[in-house]
Amino acid sequence: MSIKVLVLAAVLASASVAAASIYIAPEKVTALALDLSRQRSGLTRKEITLADGLHYVYLEGGTGEPLLLFHGFGANKDHFTSVSRFLTPHYRVIIPDHIGFGESSHPQDVDYSPPAQAARLRAFAQAVGLERFHLGGSSMGGQIGLTYAALFPGDVESLWLLDSGGVWSAPKSERQRIVEGGGRNPLMATSEEEFAKIPSFVMSKPPYVPRFMLNVMARERIRNFALEQRIYDADVAYQMEPHIAGLTTPTLIVWGKEDRSHNVGAADILHRLLPNSLVIILPDTGHLPMLEQPERCALDYLDFRRALERRTLPTAMRAS
Repeated sequence: MSIKVLVLAAVLASASVAAASIYIAPEKVTALALDLSRQRSGLTRKEITLADGLHYVYLEGGTGEPLLLFHGFGANKDHFTSVSRFLTPHYRVIIPDHIGFGESSHPQDVDYSPPAQAARLRAFAQAVGLERFHLGGSSMGGQIGLTYAALFPGDVESLWLLDSGGVWSAPKSERQRIVEGGGRNPLMATSEEEFAKIPSFVMSKPPYVPRFMLNVMARERIRNFALEQRIYDADVAYQMEPHIAGLTTPTLIVWGKEDRSHNVGAADILHRLLPNSLVIILPDTGHLPMLEQPERCALDYLDFRRALERRTLPTAMRAS
Protein backbone atom coordinates (compact mmCIF):
# COMPACT_ATOMS: atom_id res chain seq x y z
CA MET A 1 0.00 0.00 0.00
CA SER A 2 1.43 3.41 -0.98
CA ILE A 3 2.23 6.21 1.45
CA LYS A 4 -0.41 8.38 -0.27
CA VAL A 5 -3.07 5.75 0.32
CA LEU A 6 -2.05 5.41 3.98
CA VAL A 7 -2.18 9.18 4.49
CA LEU A 8 -5.59 9.38 2.80
CA ALA A 9 -6.88 6.53 4.95
CA ALA A 10 -5.63 8.28 8.10
CA VAL A 11 -7.28 11.56 7.07
CA LEU A 12 -10.57 9.82 6.31
CA ALA A 13 -10.43 7.93 9.60
CA SER A 14 -9.75 11.15 11.53
CA ALA A 15 -12.62 12.87 9.74
CA SER A 16 -14.93 9.96 10.52
CA VAL A 17 -13.95 10.05 14.20
CA ALA A 18 -14.50 13.81 14.30
CA ALA A 19 -17.91 13.50 12.62
CA ALA A 20 -18.92 10.71 14.98
CA SER A 21 -17.79 12.77 17.98
CA ILE A 22 -20.06 15.62 16.95
CA TYR A 23 -23.09 13.36 17.13
CA ILE A 24 -22.02 11.17 20.06
CA ALA A 25 -20.51 13.82 22.35
CA PRO A 26 -21.38 17.32 21.10
CA GLU A 27 -20.97 18.79 24.60
CA LYS A 28 -17.38 17.53 24.81
CA VAL A 29 -16.54 18.79 21.33
CA THR A 30 -18.00 22.21 22.18
CA ALA A 31 -16.08 22.33 25.47
CA LEU A 32 -12.87 21.44 23.63
CA ALA A 33 -13.44 24.22 21.09
CA LEU A 34 -14.00 26.73 23.91
CA ASP A 35 -10.85 25.56 25.69
CA LEU A 36 -8.79 25.99 22.52
CA SER A 37 -10.19 29.48 21.96
CA ARG A 38 -9.39 30.44 25.56
CA GLN A 39 -5.85 29.11 25.26
CA ARG A 40 -5.33 31.11 22.08
CA SER A 41 -6.37 34.24 23.99
CA GLY A 42 -4.15 33.46 26.98
CA LEU A 43 -7.09 32.77 29.30
CA THR A 44 -7.50 30.12 31.97
CA ARG A 45 -10.75 28.97 33.58
CA LYS A 46 -10.84 29.52 37.37
CA GLU A 47 -13.36 29.23 40.21
CA ILE A 48 -13.93 30.89 43.57
CA THR A 49 -16.58 30.60 46.28
CA LEU A 50 -17.33 33.77 48.25
CA ALA A 51 -18.01 33.98 51.96
CA ASP A 52 -21.77 34.05 51.34
CA GLY A 53 -21.57 30.74 49.45
CA LEU A 54 -22.02 32.17 45.93
CA HIS A 55 -19.76 30.47 43.42
CA TYR A 56 -18.12 32.38 40.55
CA VAL A 57 -16.49 30.79 37.53
CA TYR A 58 -14.25 33.16 35.59
CA LEU A 59 -11.53 33.45 32.98
CA GLU A 60 -8.21 35.11 33.74
CA GLY A 61 -5.05 35.78 31.78
CA GLY A 62 -2.30 38.27 31.08
CA THR A 63 -0.32 40.57 33.33
CA GLY A 64 -0.36 44.27 34.03
CA GLU A 65 -3.10 46.57 35.28
CA PRO A 66 -6.30 44.63 35.99
CA LEU A 67 -9.19 44.85 33.51
CA LEU A 68 -12.47 43.38 34.77
CA LEU A 69 -15.00 42.57 32.01
CA PHE A 70 -18.75 41.99 32.46
CA HIS A 71 -20.79 40.07 29.86
CA GLY A 72 -24.35 40.92 28.89
CA PHE A 73 -27.80 39.42 29.36
CA GLY A 74 -28.15 35.79 28.31
CA ALA A 75 -24.41 35.61 27.61
CA ASN A 76 -21.40 34.32 29.51
CA LYS A 77 -17.71 34.97 30.03
CA ASP A 78 -16.75 33.63 26.58
CA HIS A 79 -18.30 36.64 24.87
CA PHE A 80 -14.98 38.34 25.67
CA THR A 81 -12.67 35.47 24.71
CA SER A 82 -11.94 36.61 21.14
CA VAL A 83 -11.22 40.25 22.01
CA SER A 84 -9.07 39.15 24.97
CA ARG A 85 -6.50 37.75 22.52
CA PHE A 86 -5.50 41.37 21.88
CA LEU A 87 -5.81 42.48 25.53
CA THR A 88 -3.94 39.85 27.57
CA PRO A 89 -0.54 40.96 26.19
CA HIS A 90 -1.17 44.29 27.94
CA TYR A 91 -3.42 43.72 30.97
CA ARG A 92 -4.47 41.22 33.58
CA VAL A 93 -7.89 40.35 32.15
CA ILE A 94 -10.57 38.86 34.44
CA ILE A 95 -14.00 37.84 33.08
CA PRO A 96 -16.58 36.34 35.48
CA ASP A 97 -19.86 34.70 34.67
CA HIS A 98 -22.49 36.82 36.40
CA ILE A 99 -24.45 35.15 39.17
CA GLY A 100 -27.47 33.72 37.34
CA PHE A 101 -25.58 32.96 34.12
CA GLY A 102 -23.01 30.59 32.71
CA GLU A 103 -21.20 28.37 35.19
CA SER A 104 -21.62 30.66 38.22
CA SER A 105 -24.29 30.09 40.88
CA HIS A 106 -27.95 30.36 39.83
CA PRO A 107 -29.81 31.17 43.07
CA GLN A 108 -33.53 31.52 42.52
CA ASP A 109 -34.42 33.74 45.46
CA VAL A 110 -31.99 36.68 45.37
CA ASP A 111 -32.17 40.26 44.13
CA TYR A 112 -30.93 40.52 40.53
CA SER A 113 -31.15 44.29 40.14
CA PRO A 114 -27.99 45.99 38.80
CA PRO A 115 -27.05 47.41 42.25
CA ALA A 116 -27.32 43.93 43.81
CA GLN A 117 -25.20 42.39 41.04
CA ALA A 118 -22.67 45.20 41.37
CA ALA A 119 -22.36 44.60 45.11
CA ARG A 120 -21.75 40.89 44.51
CA LEU A 121 -19.14 41.67 41.88
CA ARG A 122 -17.36 43.97 44.29
CA ALA A 123 -17.09 41.05 46.72
CA PHE A 124 -15.78 38.94 43.83
CA ALA A 125 -13.23 41.60 42.83
CA GLN A 126 -11.94 41.86 46.38
CA ALA A 127 -11.77 38.06 46.66
CA VAL A 128 -9.49 37.84 43.60
CA GLY A 129 -7.27 40.62 44.92
CA LEU A 130 -8.52 43.66 43.04
CA GLU A 131 -8.59 47.03 44.77
CA ARG A 132 -8.59 49.53 41.90
CA PHE A 133 -9.06 48.44 38.30
CA HIS A 134 -10.37 49.26 34.85
CA LEU A 135 -13.85 47.98 34.05
CA GLY A 136 -15.60 47.03 30.84
CA GLY A 137 -19.10 45.79 30.13
CA SER A 138 -21.29 44.68 27.24
CA SER A 139 -25.04 45.39 27.21
CA MET A 140 -26.37 44.42 30.67
CA GLY A 141 -22.74 44.20 31.75
CA GLY A 142 -22.33 47.85 30.83
CA GLN A 143 -25.37 48.72 32.93
CA ILE A 144 -23.91 46.79 35.87
CA GLY A 145 -20.50 48.36 35.27
CA LEU A 146 -21.92 51.88 35.29
CA THR A 147 -23.87 51.09 38.44
CA TYR A 148 -20.71 49.70 40.03
CA ALA A 149 -18.77 52.88 39.20
CA ALA A 150 -21.56 55.05 40.61
CA LEU A 151 -21.76 53.02 43.84
CA PHE A 152 -18.00 52.48 44.31
CA PRO A 153 -16.22 55.21 42.33
CA GLY A 154 -12.97 54.72 44.22
CA ASP A 155 -12.62 51.24 42.73
CA VAL A 156 -12.87 52.11 39.04
CA GLU A 157 -10.07 53.74 37.04
CA SER A 158 -11.99 53.83 33.75
CA LEU A 159 -15.03 52.38 31.96
CA TRP A 160 -15.35 50.66 28.59
CA LEU A 161 -19.01 50.42 27.56
CA LEU A 162 -20.04 48.27 24.59
CA ASP A 163 -23.68 48.92 23.57
CA SER A 164 -24.55 49.41 27.23
CA GLY A 165 -27.93 48.63 28.73
CA GLY A 166 -29.80 50.82 31.16
CA VAL A 167 -30.34 53.92 29.00
CA TRP A 168 -34.11 53.74 28.90
CA SER A 169 -34.67 57.34 27.77
CA ALA A 170 -33.17 56.47 24.37
CA PRO A 171 -35.42 55.95 21.33
CA LYS A 172 -37.06 52.52 21.36
CA SER A 173 -35.03 49.73 19.80
CA GLU A 174 -36.47 46.98 17.64
CA ARG A 175 -36.22 44.60 20.62
CA GLN A 176 -38.15 46.96 22.86
CA ARG A 177 -40.88 47.46 20.28
CA ILE A 178 -41.26 43.71 19.88
CA VAL A 179 -41.44 43.03 23.63
CA GLU A 180 -43.74 45.96 24.38
CA GLY A 181 -46.01 44.82 21.55
CA GLY A 182 -46.42 41.43 23.20
CA GLY A 183 -43.96 39.53 21.01
CA ARG A 184 -41.33 37.00 22.02
CA ASN A 185 -38.17 38.57 23.44
CA PRO A 186 -35.60 38.02 20.64
CA LEU A 187 -32.82 37.72 23.24
CA MET A 188 -34.42 34.66 24.88
CA ALA A 189 -35.15 31.12 23.77
CA THR A 190 -37.41 28.23 24.70
CA SER A 191 -36.17 25.97 21.89
CA GLU A 192 -33.06 25.27 19.85
CA GLU A 193 -34.72 26.88 16.84
CA GLU A 194 -35.38 30.11 18.72
CA PHE A 195 -31.83 30.18 20.05
CA ALA A 196 -30.38 29.71 16.55
CA LYS A 197 -32.05 33.00 15.53
CA ILE A 198 -30.42 35.08 18.30
CA PRO A 199 -26.97 35.57 16.68
CA SER A 200 -28.44 37.13 13.54
CA PHE A 201 -30.57 39.46 15.65
CA VAL A 202 -27.77 40.71 17.90
CA MET A 203 -25.02 40.83 15.25
CA SER A 204 -24.89 42.27 11.75
CA LYS A 205 -22.18 39.79 10.78
CA PRO A 206 -22.27 36.90 13.25
CA PRO A 207 -19.21 34.63 13.16
CA TYR A 208 -19.86 31.10 11.97
CA VAL A 209 -20.74 28.63 14.72
CA PRO A 210 -21.63 25.01 13.80
CA ARG A 211 -25.26 24.18 14.49
CA PHE A 212 -24.40 21.36 16.91
CA MET A 213 -22.51 23.91 19.06
CA LEU A 214 -25.44 26.31 18.93
CA ASN A 215 -27.68 23.49 20.12
CA VAL A 216 -25.38 22.77 23.07
CA MET A 217 -25.42 26.45 24.02
CA ALA A 218 -29.19 26.57 23.57
CA ARG A 219 -29.83 23.88 26.17
CA GLU A 220 -28.35 25.98 28.97
CA ARG A 221 -30.43 29.00 27.93
CA ILE A 222 -33.62 26.94 27.71
CA ARG A 223 -33.07 25.51 31.20
CA ASN A 224 -32.45 29.01 32.53
CA PHE A 225 -35.43 30.66 30.82
CA ALA A 226 -37.54 31.41 33.92
CA LEU A 227 -34.60 32.89 35.83
CA GLU A 228 -33.53 34.91 32.82
CA GLN A 229 -37.01 36.42 32.64
CA ARG A 230 -36.72 37.53 36.27
CA ILE A 231 -33.30 39.05 35.60
CA TYR A 232 -34.52 40.80 32.45
CA ASP A 233 -37.44 42.32 34.36
CA ALA A 234 -35.10 43.51 37.14
CA ASP A 235 -32.80 45.15 34.60
CA VAL A 236 -35.47 47.06 32.71
CA ALA A 237 -37.10 48.19 35.97
CA TYR A 238 -33.93 49.85 37.27
CA GLN A 239 -33.67 53.57 36.48
CA MET A 240 -29.92 53.99 36.15
CA GLU A 241 -29.58 57.37 34.47
CA PRO A 242 -30.21 59.58 37.54
CA HIS A 243 -27.51 57.68 39.44
CA ILE A 244 -24.77 58.10 36.82
CA ALA A 245 -25.40 61.71 35.77
CA GLY A 246 -22.15 63.64 36.21
CA LEU A 247 -20.02 60.53 36.88
CA THR A 248 -16.46 61.66 36.08
CA THR A 249 -14.89 58.24 35.51
CA PRO A 250 -13.07 58.33 32.12
CA THR A 251 -15.27 56.32 29.76
CA LEU A 252 -15.03 54.89 26.26
CA ILE A 253 -18.53 54.40 24.79
CA VAL A 254 -18.65 52.02 21.80
CA TRP A 255 -21.83 51.29 19.84
CA GLY A 256 -22.68 49.27 16.78
CA LYS A 257 -24.56 51.46 14.34
CA GLU A 258 -26.84 48.56 13.34
CA ASP A 259 -27.74 47.53 16.90
CA ARG A 260 -31.30 46.15 16.90
CA SER A 261 -31.38 45.44 20.63
CA HIS A 262 -30.23 48.78 22.11
CA ASN A 263 -30.80 51.93 20.05
CA VAL A 264 -27.59 53.64 18.95
CA GLY A 265 -29.10 56.93 20.15
CA ALA A 266 -28.27 55.83 23.69
CA ALA A 267 -24.59 56.54 22.98
CA ASP A 268 -25.19 60.29 22.79
CA ILE A 269 -27.29 60.21 25.96
CA LEU A 270 -24.48 58.47 27.84
CA HIS A 271 -21.98 60.93 26.41
CA ARG A 272 -24.03 63.82 27.81
CA LEU A 273 -24.43 62.11 31.19
CA LEU A 274 -20.72 61.27 31.52
CA PRO A 275 -18.62 64.45 31.18
CA ASN A 276 -15.32 62.60 30.69
CA SER A 277 -16.41 60.26 27.90
CA LEU A 278 -15.63 59.43 24.27
CA VAL A 279 -17.96 57.91 21.68
CA ILE A 280 -17.10 55.54 18.85
CA ILE A 281 -19.88 54.41 16.51
CA LEU A 282 -18.94 51.32 14.48
CA PRO A 283 -20.56 50.95 11.04
CA ASP A 284 -21.93 47.61 9.85
CA THR A 285 -21.92 46.36 13.45
CA GLY A 286 -24.70 45.17 15.72
CA HIS A 287 -25.09 44.76 19.45
CA LEU A 288 -21.89 42.79 20.16
CA PRO A 289 -18.90 44.65 18.69
CA MET A 290 -16.35 42.57 20.63
CA LEU A 291 -17.61 39.45 18.83
CA GLU A 292 -18.15 41.03 15.41
CA GLN A 293 -14.99 43.15 15.35
CA PRO A 294 -12.72 41.90 18.16
CA GLU A 295 -9.45 43.32 16.82
CA ARG A 296 -10.96 46.71 15.97
CA CYS A 297 -12.59 46.94 19.42
CA ALA A 298 -9.33 46.03 21.14
CA LEU A 299 -7.27 48.53 19.14
CA ASP A 300 -9.74 51.33 19.92
CA TYR A 301 -9.59 50.38 23.58
CA LEU A 302 -5.78 50.35 23.58
CA ASP A 303 -5.82 53.82 22.02
CA PHE A 304 -8.21 54.98 24.76
CA ARG A 305 -5.94 53.62 27.48
CA ARG A 306 -2.87 55.25 25.93
CA ALA A 307 -4.75 58.57 25.85
CA LEU A 308 -5.54 58.14 29.55
CA GLU A 309 -1.88 57.56 30.31
CA ARG A 310 -0.92 60.70 28.37
CA ARG A 311 -3.81 62.61 29.93
CA THR A 312 -4.86 63.66 26.44
CA LEU A 313 -8.42 62.36 26.40
CA PRO A 314 -10.30 64.24 23.62
CA THR A 315 -13.86 65.41 24.13
CA ALA A 316 -15.28 63.06 21.49
CA MET A 317 -14.26 60.35 19.05
CA ARG A 318 -16.49 59.07 16.30
CA ALA A 319 -16.26 56.51 13.54
CA SER A 320 -18.86 56.09 10.85
